[in-house]
Amino acid sequence: MIMGRENTPITILVADDDADDRMLIEDAFEESRLNNPVDFVENGEQLLQYLRRESAYADMQDRALPGLILLDLNMPKMCGRTALGIIKKDPDLQRIPVVVLTTSKAEEDIIRTYGLGVSSFITKPVTFDRLVEVVKTIGNYWIEIVALPPECTSRAA
Repeated sequence: MIMGRENTPITILVADDDADDRMLIEDAFEESRLNNPVDFVENGEQLLQYLRRESAYADMQDRALPGLILLDLNMPKMCGRTALGIIKKDPDLQRIPVVVLTTSKAEEDIIRTYGLGVSSFITKPVTFDRLVEVVKTIGNYWIEIVALPPECTSRAA
């Protein structure tokens, strides 16, 4: 488990509407032995509420922002593309790394999301073993190697 500056573990936030995918991602984190907290939201509206500490997430004011967001593009209520655009325009949220993790392989999605400021674009693997490899790589790079902004590693201001 990788800790932030105040010895709090860096949280990973997964935004994905598919319950089976959320379960597989959670299992992949366990299998890869990445023990950081992983929170889940089911659509873009919940993602923004979580990040802004609104509605059901209002009691999280004292928690650091997530150190990484794994974002599905195709979700109800508000798609990942729209949520990404809002996050990257918000001065309080724009520095949070966002990795698209989606079934899409469309060149248009790749180009558009990088244009909106996504940090990486990963197509969801079709096998669980490959998903575990992807999660290990994400953990190694985004949690162990990369220096994250202070709002992602210590209590929010």
